[in-house]
Amino acid sequence: MKIVTIIGARPQFIKAATVSRAIAEYNNSLTKGQEPIEEFLVHTGQHYDENMSDVFFEELDIPQPDYHLGIGSASHGAQTGRMLEGIEKVLLKKEPDRVLVYGDTNSTLAGALAAAKLHIPVAHVEAGLRSFNRQMPEEINRVLTDHIADMLFTPTQTAVKNLKNEGISEEKIFLVGDVMYDAALYYGKRVTEKSNILEQNHLQPRQYILTTIHRAENTDDPVRLRAIFEGLSQVAEEIPVVLPMHPRTRVALIREGLYETVIRSLIVIPPVGYLDMVMLEKNARLIATDSGGVQKEAYFYRVPCITLRGETEWVELVEAGWNVLVEPFDPEQIAYTVIDCLNHTGDLNVHLYGQGDAAIMITRKL
Repeated sequence: MKIVTIIGARPQFIKAATVSRAIAEYNNSLTKGQEPIEEFLVHTGQHYDENMSDVFFEELDIPQPDYHLGIGSASHGAQTGRMLEGIEKVLLKKEPDRVLVYGDTNSTLAGALAAAKLHIPVAHVEAGLRSFNRQMPEEINRVLTDHIADMLFTPTQTAVKNLKNEGISEEKIFLVGDVMYDAALYYGKRVTEKSNILEQNHLQPRQYILTTIHRAENTDDPVRLRAIFEGLSQVAEEIPVVLPMHPRTRVALIREGLYETVIRSLIVIPPVGYLDMVMLEKNARLIATDSGGVQKEAYFYRVPCITLRGETEWVELVEAGWNVLVEPFDPEQIAYTVIDCLNHTGDLNVHLYGQGDAAIMITRKL
């Protein structure tokens, strides 16, 4: 069986590393006469910064991509169109039995569309998530991909329900758990010996807040952007706030004249690799983010989380008390909520994302 896997952004590197490792283990366990899974990795180049791409392949033990399209940054339409063209060429050359896509990025949608137009079946890992906010490009990407795919691997029962509500056949839906939980268990054991990010930045465990801001809805909206960083600057007067700065966020802060204030108020560091990020997450007092993946990782490491958005795809985290939503319009409300939640914990008895064997289940289904 031949599979082409499409990736392009940091969270996808982590998910793909987990499934690719399961595929390799599956191949190693085969007896004579059984067919192996042959996987070809296509990196669209959606994340092109060295710290946001290359280092991930090194530290996650991911084989270098078989194809690197080098698309880079562009508007949504231009970026998706270039990816579609590049992926189509690879698929015509490799003629895979299935295309495997992850999450909700432009790379995800481009991979699914290219496959569908060539009548190649699509498998979608992390299917069924919904924010119900069609203003988010990620929401459009995930909805369209789900309706293109013939195998939908869902992380939660809520995701299953969403797909059924949209009329997707139950035969296509597979509840497997979350591959990010697999990754958290696997890589979480490695960070202590692999990362010295705390020492590099003179940070003490449980004595800082970690924040990540990168979504277009926040960086492209001057009101939201200003509210977030004015609020976090107020928080930084009480407890250090660490910001690994996404390239998009840096451009936005410079555009709005906020960059100098932010670098004076917060501990701003360059984008970090996955293992360094895990170390920062595990040792934070609280995490404030607009990232879907970081919300879950906060839960995996039992760290309180504030999500600076009006909605989340991971509603079960809110219901279990591990995540608090704050619509980022008022700096004072942001600062108050963050400080108020510093000593907050959610329900310690809930187990939301499977048993840590999602990648194995996905490989078996494939």
